[in-house]
Amino acid sequence: MKELPTPTLDLSPIALPRGSLHLQSPLCGELALACTNGLAGNGTQAASQGITVAWARHLDEVREAQQLRYSIFAGEMGAVLPKTIPGHDVDLFDDFCEHLLVTDGRSGRVVGTYRVLTPAQAARVGSFYADLEFDLTRLRQWRSRMVELGRSCVHPDFRHGGVILALWGALMQFMVRNRLDMMIGCASIPMQHQGLAGGHAAASIWRQISQTHLASVDHHVLPRLPLPLRALDDSLDVQPPALIKGYLRLGAKVLGPPAWDPDFNTADLPMMMRTADLPARYRRHFEAPQDRACHEVVTSAA
Repeated sequence: MKELPTPTLDLSPIALPRGSLHLQSPLCGELALACTNGLAGNGTQAASQGITVAWARHLDEVREAQQLRYSIFAGEMGAVLPKTIPGHDVDLFDDFCEHLLVTDGRSGRVVGTYRVLTPAQAARVGSFYADLEFDLTRLRQWRSRMVELGRSCVHPDFRHGGVILALWGALMQFMVRNRLDMMIGCASIPMQHQGLAGGHAAASIWRQISQTHLASVDHHVLPRLPLPLRALDDSLDVQPPALIKGYLRLGAKVLGPPAWDPDFNTADLPMMMRTADLPARYRRHFEAPQDRACHEVVTSAA
């Protein structure tokens, strides 16, 4: 079993010990159950399945997440992925990311995952993943307090609100404990969505969201390979994917028009969420009491 390397750079501009990332208590697991019971409509199902949330500590745990990602991205979505390790979704950012895992207590298998790229680690690898798809110039002043979320996926048997909320509970703890207050990421819309092919669904979703959840102009970014919106029908009544709807409920904003990712065959929307914008009803569930006090200190100092 190979231990993951400990980064040599600080997690954020505030010199915090690396151990502050991974809680030594079962609080994450308790938080997951609180989230599923308190917020998800089928939270009882999530609790009865005994899911737990933890940060990967060993390379074999990261490999489990990469296997899950491959089965969903390549198996379900038809993504064309590098064959670095057969049956795994691996890219150059993985070694620099923290990997959040949801595990099924019955089988012991990883059933959900996020990867998180911190500001210091983004500096080490040279960019955020989103830099490959978008010109993030207007976000440069926030980079030191901005983390990137990516490669999110959940096993088909566990796609209920409980798993997603459990992941978000741990993510919010991560943000508050490490004095970070902005999350960015690429939220994907399959080019074939709700029975519509060719990107028309993605264009319609962009039109809807841009009217209600567009960030201020000083946060706008531009796609490097834009989805050809002018050639698509954007007048369709289409619902966004569940994950995007969840982001919007949590106060997320879209930063600009979608990019086309030909490898994954998706339209990717640049999204941003600030912890200060998280609705109070969700913050009460996501944050432990000591973290809530910490958040108030960070917010007042910002």
